[in-house]
Amino acid sequence: MSSSLINRNVVVEGRRTSIRLEADMWDALTEICQREGCRIHELATMVNSTRRESTLTAAIRVFIMNYYRAASTEQGHARAGHGKAMRPGRADRTAVQRRLERLAAARGGEGRPMATLSRPYTTQDNAA
Repeated sequence: MSSSLINRNVVVEGRRTSIRLEADMWDALTEICQREGCRIHELATMVNSTRRESTLTAAIRVFIMNYYRAASTEQGHARAGHGKAMRPGRADRTAVQRRLERLAAARGGEGRPMATLSRPYTTQDNAA
């Protein structure tokens, strides 16, 4: 089984080091740098200088999560369809189905039919 982690070199405080992150984490880091007008090297140096986590990679993951968490609002969550309809055990199947269809459409999957859910989708479905 191949690893889903992607290894890239960055320069932190003038020293080259490697960081292994998932593709989605690299994408998020690139988006953050574009939004903030900085390079990945500069952001990694800033994260390294303020980190509490044991590794730079862990600190970068926490930074990404906190960056997007700070930007989220209740209004944004409502627009994205987050909330009671997405909680396991309390999900309304049609609301979840609509959410999954919107996600597929946003990712360019309009031409592919979505499977109808026979039960609420939970985060444990991804664990398998």
